[in-house]
Amino acid sequence: MSHSLGRVFIVGIGGAGMSGLARILHAQGAKVCGSDAKDSRRIQTLIAEGIEVHIGHDAKHLTDSSGNPIFDTIAASTAVPASNPELVRAKELKIKVINRAELLCALTNKYVVASVAGTHGKTTTTSMLTLMLQSAGLDPSFAIGSELNESGSNAHLGTGEVFVVEADESDGTFLELNTKIAIITNVEPDHLNYWQTFERLESAFVDFTNRAKANHGLAIICIDDIGGLKLANDAKVNGVQVKTYGESESADYQVKLINHEKFGWKFQIATAGKTLLTAELKVPGLHNVLNATGAAVAALELGADEQSVVRGLEMFSGTRRRFEFKGAVNSIRVYDDYAHHPTEIAATLKAAREVVGHGRIVVAFQAHHYYRTALFSKEFGASLGLADEVVVLEVFAPGEEFIPGSSGQTLADNVTLDKSHVIFEPSWSKVADHLVAKANPGDIIMTLGAGEIGLLCPDVLEKLAAKIDD
Repeated sequence: MSHSLGRVFIVGIGGAGMSGLARILHAQGAKVCGSDAKDSRRIQTLIAEGIEVHIGHDAKHLTDSSGNPIFDTIAASTAVPASNPELVRAKELKIKVINRAELLCALTNKYVVASVAGTHGKTTTTSMLTLMLQSAGLDPSFAIGSELNESGSNAHLGTGEVFVVEADESDGTFLELNTKIAIITNVEPDHLNYWQTFERLESAFVDFTNRAKANHGLAIICIDDIGGLKLANDAKVNGVQVKTYGESESADYQVKLINHEKFGWKFQIATAGKTLLTAELKVPGLHNVLNATGAAVAALELGADEQSVVRGLEMFSGTRRRFEFKGAVNSIRVYDDYAHHPTEIAATLKAAREVVGHGRIVVAFQAHHYYRTALFSKEFGASLGLADEVVVLEVFAPGEEFIPGSSGQTLADNVTLDKSHVIFEPSWSKVADHLVAKANPGDIIMTLGAGEIGLLCPDVLEKLAAKIDD
């Protein structure tokens, strides 16, 4: 094994990030076990692979019948409260406790680490880069925040020297990675409950590029984004090797759109005035063209050839909860998307407009966190105004203290549509009925949000089918 963690117990093993790291630990031959509050699809996958998982948190999970510790390391995400009984017991037993980033560092420290960061697009860009490297036969290891459609997996221990990581800036842990290739998709205000100010977040991204410099690597940055352009300039001042991409004429790798006659865009990437490659995506939206370009530049830097890059891109069909198709009834298509920031919602709805043709877009949105809702309530309203019909749920903020101006009703009032096309619905059980009542053949229904709003999709499809039978 490439680490000295010994026997590892993971608190919250069913999470998007932790489940993948558990899978890699297991593949490396480590003894790994864990717990989670409830059963899930991810947990069933881990159990099927031979990893022991306890449902429910209990201090007894850490000791044998005599009360002696049976694990050397406890790993828990920063979202797990200090009052968790397993964490409390671990400290009593003086077992080493590490967070997700420290676990990820231990697993990746002997690899060439390619880290994808940014306010939006991390999961998709990381996934695209992974497929390109796989297409080139480089068999990278990877840890992604969601499952690839192609493999159904969010992590893999490869035989190659590259480890592709989705790097999370939400709590600063992306600064702990031993990054050599730093890909930054954009830099916008978010997670200010942790960073407090946008200036501190911007400074953290500069520090992130410095990690690449320390490892004699480079930063690959999208400069169509104002925050990305500023970061690229700051990184260059610090002596970081930088390669830029985007539609901007000043980008080192320039995107040239051709058409989007099918589901996704056909586009070219040019550098130094010459076309480097031409590809066509299976996923919609200009934002995904930019994600693809950042991934392509990184893949080429890591040894993939142009043909493998194109092959990997054209193979990519998406990831779970990123414009994920859930089904269709009577020519009404239902999609689910993780978009939970105004910029992400705008990008997703613009992509939906490309896909829907002459139909309409019917959206259900649930904001995540009171602080984000209060900070961006008007911006959320403007982004949701790109849809035709909107149902706003109450904010998903478990355990948080309410902030004035952060209610679902306030957000609904800010949606820039005629109020006859906007509904605030605090009752979860009534949302699907609203969506089905508003949708006609040829329309798209979308559930948007970082919480569990996607769980509405089966109910929506069932009610659409029942509507035909009536």
